[in-house]
Amino acid sequence: MKIEPLSVDFTDEQKRYLEGFATGLQISKVGRGLGGAGRATSGPSGPDAAHIKAQENVIASGRKLADQEKFKREEHPFDAYPRLKEQAHNNAPPSPADNFRWRYYGLFYVAPAQDSYMCRLRIPNGVLKHWQLSGMSDLAEGLCGPFAHVTTRANLQVREIPPKHAVALIEGIQDLGLCSRGSGADNIRNVTGTPTAGIDPQELLDTREYAREWHYHILNDRSLTGLPRKFNVAFDGAGKIAVLEDTNDIAFAAIEVKDGFGVEPGVWFRLGIGGITGHKDFARETGIIVRPADATKIADAVVRVFIDLGDRTNRLKARLKYVIDGMGMEKFLTLVEEKLGHALTRAPAEALTPRPAFDRMAHIGVHKQKQEGLNWIGVALPLGKVTCEQMRGLAKISHDLGDGDIRLTVWQNLLISGVRDENVALAVAAIEATGLSAKASQIRAGLIACTGNAGCKFAASDTKRHAAAIGDWCEPRVEIDTPLNIHLTGCHHSCAQHYISDIGLIAAKVPVGEEDDTVEGYHLFAGGGFGPNADVGQEVYHDLKAEDAPRTVENLLKAYLAHRSSSEETFLTFARRHDGETLRKLAEAEAST
Repeated sequence: MKIEPLSVDFTDEQKRYLEGFATGLQISKVGRGLGGAGRATSGPSGPDAAHIKAQENVIASGRKLADQEKFKREEHPFDAYPRLKEQAHNNAPPSPADNFRWRYYGLFYVAPAQDSYMCRLRIPNGVLKHWQLSGMSDLAEGLCGPFAHVTTRANLQVREIPPKHAVALIEGIQDLGLCSRGSGADNIRNVTGTPTAGIDPQELLDTREYAREWHYHILNDRSLTGLPRKFNVAFDGAGKIAVLEDTNDIAFAAIEVKDGFGVEPGVWFRLGIGGITGHKDFARETGIIVRPADATKIADAVVRVFIDLGDRTNRLKARLKYVIDGMGMEKFLTLVEEKLGHALTRAPAEALTPRPAFDRMAHIGVHKQKQEGLNWIGVALPLGKVTCEQMRGLAKISHDLGDGDIRLTVWQNLLISGVRDENVALAVAAIEATGLSAKASQIRAGLIACTGNAGCKFAASDTKRHAAAIGDWCEPRVEIDTPLNIHLTGCHHSCAQHYISDIGLIAAKVPVGEEDDTVEGYHLFAGGGFGPNADVGQEVYHDLKAEDAPRTVENLLKAYLAHRSSSEETFLTFARRHDGETLRKLAEAEAST
């Protein structure tokens, strides 16, 4: 309704009143933060202030925010829970914007691959109780596909969740004392740590305490959500099983500092930052060592610099690596020190004792714990998959014969710990009764695959099916007697970390025929490694059809066996002695024999 001005002649006093009245209204509006002047003067406030400020700096520079940043700016995902519940009530799929927002709750709508959600949990250090695993089997059986996957972040995810079950699932997860909050989108993902923490004979440090502290620090500080992009943190306690901390944005690696170098000797964390192996970069050495008790404080400062400076316009360049690339390590560390309010502790490389060696088969089979008379048993899961019935069986074995803990690994399998010597044979037999095994060949033990296009819209190939085909074909034909990893990943996100594997395959659409037709396939790399052998693999085959992958891997492995310098030479060392073309020719020669 339009209000016409009154045709009244006001006195001077009345005019001054109206002017003051209008001015007062404007001041009140600005004071409540409803006008542009208010934000410009006082700036944003509250837990999202740093993110809003970073977004406004982008807008002020004339650049455009990425769509995901717009989604967060329009409505913070944690403020939209009532709409998620409404969609569940109506069994309705999310809009594109809500599909992004619901990832803050751990829910990923994976259409068109599947007309359903996937849910990823948060399990700090990968350790859960037997009753939690059993409870997850009940939830999956009632609300999801009747199975779960162990992921490459030592985590659990469940799939085939209809929209109507989404809320019941995430609330059921919380009923179990578990959590899915912040496990997707632009957040700090599941916190990984040494899976044998507290029980490993060679560890320098039990990482569980530090992973748990960081986990709850994230969950209870909303300002640490809504980062420019996802963020990974890992803690390595120097145990037998690699946690691949050097592939993370922040890598805390336990080391022993020697006396005589100006810092207190003992066990510290070595700090690495900027790892993202899908972009061919490992966490870089900083020269910084961190007291374990200060790890959360240091990680918080690193994340807050990333919040301020991470790219909010280009998702492909929005990771921490690119902030460091843009300014250099020393300038970045100076900003971290400014956040902390004090200097970081530096130590020369010669002050650090070398890390104890990995045992690349310690995640499979029976292994002695540091506790007298106790063992952990590594259970081989077929490409990370475990059925509900198997979950309940493993939970019972852990309860009856172990210490009640289930320990997930980044190698897509799990450990049952605390098994007494006299119960090992019984526990192994019980594991086998579930249809699983505590034994695996070198080929099976290191065979890893992401979800693939059967359940992920980004993947170009059915990685789990093709990985199984490689294992089925190669295992009876090639007897490998040294450690070997074969990783298949479906897209550039590299969830299965193909670049750091002995043999790594990344999915591709391979051209065939003359009509621009394509079939599922891969580019194959060899010679990748991690830890002291960290490096990305070199391309050996480009546009390899998926149907040809099993025989190609077989020929490459046979070439290794035929041409290695000794029986002790690993595939990694062999692959790095040759360039990609030579490796291909050696494999092709094996194919012709």
